[in-house]
Amino acid sequence: MEFLKRQGYPNTKCNMEQMMTKDRATQIVLSLLKAHGIHKAVVSPGTTNIALVASMQYDSWFEVYSSIDERSAAYMACGMAMENNEPVILSCTEATASRNYYPALTEAFYRKLPILIITGTHGDRLTGHLHAQSLNRSLLPVDVVRKSISVNRIKDAEDEWVSIVDINMAILELKRHGGGPVHINLQEATNCGFTSTDLPKIRKIERVSYGDNFPKIEDFKRIVIFIGSHKPFKRREENIIDKFCEQHNAVVFCDHTSGFHGRYRVLNALSGCQHNRSRMKNPDLIIHLGEVSGEIYNTYRLFAKCTWRVNEDGEVRDLFRNLTYVFELRECDFFTHYISDSSVIRLDFFNYYKELYKELQKKIPELPFGNIWIAQHLHDKISKNAYLHLAIFNTLRSWNFFEVDDSIRTSCNVGGFGIDGTLSTTIGMSLANPQKIYYCIVGDLSFFYDMNSIGNRHIGNNIRILLINNGRGTEFRNYDHPASQWGDAADAYIAAGGHFACQSQTLVKNYAENLGFKYLSADSKEQYLSVAESFISPELGDRPILFEVFTNSLDESDAIRIIRNLVKDEKTFIKKVSGKVSAIAKRIGNI
Repeated sequence: MEFLKRQGYPNTKCNMEQMMTKDRATQIVLSLLKAHGIHKAVVSPGTTNIALVASMQYDSWFEVYSSIDERSAAYMACGMAMENNEPVILSCTEATASRNYYPALTEAFYRKLPILIITGTHGDRLTGHLHAQSLNRSLLPVDVVRKSISVNRIKDAEDEWVSIVDINMAILELKRHGGGPVHINLQEATNCGFTSTDLPKIRKIERVSYGDNFPKIEDFKRIVIFIGSHKPFKRREENIIDKFCEQHNAVVFCDHTSGFHGRYRVLNALSGCQHNRSRMKNPDLIIHLGEVSGEIYNTYRLFAKCTWRVNEDGEVRDLFRNLTYVFELRECDFFTHYISDSSVIRLDFFNYYKELYKELQKKIPELPFGNIWIAQHLHDKISKNAYLHLAIFNTLRSWNFFEVDDSIRTSCNVGGFGIDGTLSTTIGMSLANPQKIYYCIVGDLSFFYDMNSIGNRHIGNNIRILLINNGRGTEFRNYDHPASQWGDAADAYIAAGGHFACQSQTLVKNYAENLGFKYLSADSKEQYLSVAESFISPELGDRPILFEVFTNSLDESDAIRIIRNLVKDEKTFIKKVSGKVSAIAKRIGNI
């Protein structure tokens, strides 16, 4: 309150324990303003921003100035930001008040001044219904703010997560790439009360770039480098990551879209999918690389104290909902920074997950005939130096349980994550290198969606298509999918069964052969094994191959159920894995 006294209000009553807003959204804004070191504010009178302004008024952290005219207030903020070289909060109510900010914000935009505009609003739900003062702020002039977000009332944990991430992103944008003005449209909370005694501690997200101070990594004892879809890593990049893993007890979690084949890669879908996994070790830190991942189990079931995102785009991507740092750097520069000259090698965390994978592989019993069984049979028989393109969703998941040779490049269209375009993508890749074999593993809905592409006259003899035809979107019939509760009735519309001649034995055969493909088919393990050799032959034949395999949804679902329940006695299983890790450590120590 000393600041208010200096401003001429010596008799202002202040009870710090009863003047903070109870509104959760406003609390998060205030907490993050403090966490990011923003404390100067120029405010104008109004109703919809009372919760924010009153809370700042009675918090000694904030240095608040009043201005009736919003035009003048905004220019005052510009002058303050320019003189102090730090962000300044600018707050007003709804109606035309915020429109008066435009001239000064235009100035701020072109001069890259970090002005944080926090406007009050009654909420988007009232806009357009002739409610007094409710104006539409959804579209702003392109040269007044760098970013604009809306923060509404928080009703549940999902709302809170969205608000925390959005507010952090907005604040970070104030200084990013030179900086500039940013807008937060905050729903009013006038009637929420002002009886809170303190602000909650809210997760702060920071951005680190070249020339900034890097956070310490020594406190993290177990680290997972999680790689989503990614361009193939160069050998030099893999060597740097390998070195990092050795010095920081790290393991690299990959799937078949990750493009990484370094020494400490682990295909972790098999352990991530287990229903009994509560005793499996989690990391202290996740280092997140790459883009969208097709490895769904670890995406939603991998827990750590926090995540660091490393990407040149510098964008906030809070996949694991515990992001604390975004490193706007090249990946090799990030890992190089944390590599020292130390000769100490720590690999117990990698060895743990490597042994976990091995032991789970041993526990896989005979599976029903379907996508997972085919992946199990085929994964170590595909021609070396070939290319493997997988369709979503069932196919990618099935193959993520099994490793392929390091010489084989693997990919999947997980960017948009749709069933369209799998065949066309493979054909496009195959044209780039006619001497390399390109395998495409695809389900029936995805195949028929894109089937016109195999009539393309440019297709060469290096294409091999494996069509898993189960007559429907079998994903929706799997026991662990919400649609499974409808049973056979799901086929009518949800799983789209019964199309394309109901698993006709001749439809694809005639189409493929008329287009010049060599056609193979199987509807059992015995038939599959009798014809698979020609499909996986490392020699280029005289024409492309299409291998159609007929399966059923019951077997597909049962196979997933089996795979996800390999661990019955988790305590005994983890004890066995831990024993093998200890034995490895002793053996290395004796060398």
